[in-house]
Amino acid sequence: MKVLAGVLAAALLAPTAAYAFCGFYVSGGDKTLFNDATQVVLMRKGTRTVLAMQNNYKGPPEAFAMVVPVPVVLHEGDVKTLPKELFDHVEQMGAPRLVEYWEQDPCAPPEPTMVATAAPTGGIARASSPAKQDDLGVRIEAKFVVGEYQVVILSASDSTGLDTWLHRESYKIPDGAEPLLRPYVEAGMKFFVAKVDPAKVKFEDGRAALSPLRFHYDSDDFALPIRLGLANSQGTQDLIVNIFSPGQRFEVANYKNVFIPTNIDVDTSIRTKFAAFYDALFDRTIEKNPGAVVTEYAWQATSCDPCPGPTLDAGDLATLGGDIVGADVAASFTLTRLHARYGKDGAPNDLVFRTAAPILGGREDAPGNAASSAPVNNFQGRYIIRHPWTEPVTCRHPHRGTWGGPPDGSTAMQAASNLAFAPRNGMKLDAVVAQEVPAIGVHGTPIPTASLQVQGCACQSSTGGGNAAILGGVVLLVVRRRRAT
Repeated sequence: MKVLAGVLAAALLAPTAAYAFCGFYVSGGDKTLFNDATQVVLMRKGTRTVLAMQNNYKGPPEAFAMVVPVPVVLHEGDVKTLPKELFDHVEQMGAPRLVEYWEQDPCAPPEPTMVATAAPTGGIARASSPAKQDDLGVRIEAKFVVGEYQVVILSASDSTGLDTWLHRESYKIPDGAEPLLRPYVEAGMKFFVAKVDPAKVKFEDGRAALSPLRFHYDSDDFALPIRLGLANSQGTQDLIVNIFSPGQRFEVANYKNVFIPTNIDVDTSIRTKFAAFYDALFDRTIEKNPGAVVTEYAWQATSCDPCPGPTLDAGDLATLGGDIVGADVAASFTLTRLHARYGKDGAPNDLVFRTAAPILGGREDAPGNAASSAPVNNFQGRYIIRHPWTEPVTCRHPHRGTWGGPPDGSTAMQAASNLAFAPRNGMKLDAVVAQEVPAIGVHGTPIPTASLQVQGCACQSSTGGGNAAILGGVVLLVVRRRRAT
């Protein structure tokens, strides 16, 4: 996936967690570079893969580079830079959501419900003109400049020779790098080395926000190399992978797959600490499923319900790779978000992906905490603060449990971003969750609700007769069409 030109960084910045990198960082001096945030976006159709990666590093403004294994020789036309804002948009689309719902007037005529639907649903790299091979078996297959990156594509016949070459070129390789390079060399992989010119990079608080890199290649295998990133690890790493593909969801083929528990009612205190709550939920899920990769989102890429912001459009998808895999399929892309968390010895293999059946979950009309099979992908991590109706009820047959947005017509929701850096403060899930979540052993605490006030008739509160009131987080799952789901 990317290029090589330097020396491995020795550590991650965050003391307990950081986003994992698919390769490793290297520097041209004796200083240490820190990778603390990497987001990966993949687009896949047939055998064509488009990979985009956003990286931030914190360290001295000397020459900097990153090293990523790739299956083929890449050329200048295969590599480009992307706007950083697009990655923020992708993260927002697939991020876990916290929504707030207000119970609608129980005496208003019921409105029809609306169910969101999603639409149903492979160029070969050019031959290179390699430079001569040196006595270490390292060959420079291609060299070019893209944005602030000076790119070199290397091949090697021996991992020890590659390690030696890097040292000879004055790059300080971290201890333990050669064994991590070996399986990629033996598999015939190339190495994408992107060297950064600090003069072209803007530093903010000591951190360089580099332009995201995008490149594409053809390969029967659909995988993401993550083992090299372990050389940088001093603790736990988080990896979030976003995959776009026409009408298909993806999961991992070589690790256990689980789904994040969803549709969970939570206490109002979560409004100001949603990211910390979600990290506690995610950590409990991994604790119950060691080594698993968690599916957090699977939905049509150009729609969402509820939406944390503007949806992705055809132009966004073209920029992420639709121009390479075929613009005719852009409208039918499915976005899958996968989230892994592992320690230095917790990822023995690269991630290998396979297609998977559509799933449903995280909607008002999809009760329960787990994913279920469905005709189309409509799954998200969704967590709810509910505000019961507290005004007088003046009709004889009130309809309880119809939920919508705030009375003023605004939208009350937030997406959890930068999850690797949210405080992991030992939040007690049982104290803030309103119902039982059996899959992860959470029992929950019923959230107090206001007593029902009925005026103008001799009827009782509608806790029976088929009308469900809010009792310990159990609600009638109805949402009015004019409100967000």
